[in-house]
Amino acid sequence: MAFREINSKVVEATVAPGLRLFSQRGAMLAYQGEVSFTPNLRGGQGGLVSMIGRRVANEDTPLMTVEGSGTVLFGHGGHDVQVINLSGDTLYVEADRLLAFEGTLEQGTVFLGSQGGVMGMVRGQVSGQGLFTTSLKGHGSVAVMAHGGVIEIPITPQRPVRVDPQAYVAHHGDVRNKLSTALGWRDMVGRGSGEAFQLELSGSGAVYVQASEEKL
Repeated sequence: MAFREINSKVVEATVAPGLRLFSQRGAMLAYQGEVSFTPNLRGGQGGLVSMIGRRVANEDTPLMTVEGSGTVLFGHGGHDVQVINLSGDTLYVEADRLLAFEGTLEQGTVFLGSQGGVMGMVRGQVSGQGLFTTSLKGHGSVAVMAHGGVIEIPITPQRPVRVDPQAYVAHHGDVRNKLSTALGWRDMVGRGSGEAFQLELSGSGAVYVQASEEKL
């Protein structure tokens, strides 16, 4: 695993020859050793094609390529950081929540409409996440950012999970999502920031939820 959590807001990454990392630009706090940082326009292993849709929608997040030999401390904006380890499956996460990830992972761009049709696009607008989301597939680790920390909630065929779209951070596994109307006590207290909708995730996997409805 390339990342080690130093505290709730900082991770340490080990960089070695042949082990490439990608990070959000401006996320490097300090480093030791012979490490280089270069702007990345390819978007990870997914290549330029994987970023076209996001660039068209102006939803891409600039990345740096991190190479060499040493250790690097990453953090950004004082946000809480969570390390997620992937073992061959796919993580779906918003690009602006990506702090850093291993170059062994294949990056792609997923149109939200493909995950729930029109309602998938509605989800993007309600949550403020836009129409595209980032996918990271393979074996490796990912450091994501959130407000107030992240909790992991298992999803099973018998127990789907419903979350506030604005608290959603990421999910992985064989998971389907759809947006549904939620009529309950939250609609009665006069809050109009999107609680009238719930994001329902079903299948097998896990969803990561932040302890806040704030956007990054």
